Amino acid sequence: MVGQIETSKLGSDAPFPGGVEGLVQVFTGAQRAFFTGVMAQALRLATQGTPVLVVQFLKGGIRQGTEHAVRLGQHLDWLRCDLTRIIDTAEIEEGEISALRRLWEHTSRVIEEGRYALVVLDELSLAVHFGLVPLDEVLSLMRDRPAPVDLILTGPEMPQPILDLADQITEIRRSHQP
Repeated sequence: MVGQIETSKLGSDAPFPGGVEGLVQVFTGAQRAFFTGVMAQALRLATQGTPVLVVQFLKGGIRQGTEHAVRLGQHLDWLRCDLTRIIDTAEIEEGEISALRRLWEHTSRVIEEGRYALVVLDELSLAVHFGLVPLDEVLSLMRDRPAPVDLILTGPEMPQPILDLADQITEIRRSHQP
């Protein structure tokens, strides 16, 4: 997202000036140390009045789910899966699969509706890798999202088809050994 557009002056069906289109950004790397930078970007935009959604697919432990989003300030909603634990393996129970599927369907719906200008899909690559979120649905969502919506996808071992559709790829890696 380059900057904030004051939408109250645009009117509900006015096009975005200059054909502003959202970007698909990917943050990937073996160390999984990119969430702080992504959250800084999300918080910065939210404090400017931009509606932001952060979805953590594999983080549980607080029984949050789609009905209990945490609201950080006026413009940032944060969702975690309705689970009692963090998912770190493809070996999960049927109820956990259902909870993750509900989160994915909710996330897809709010993206398609254009309710948020920025949506962060945290650890989506692992959810795809574990077979919990179908890759073809992720690719369709990336292609078919409303034009002004920015997406940030994070996680290690990002599938190549996702990288092929991304506008920007940031690979976090160590530059030296301690």
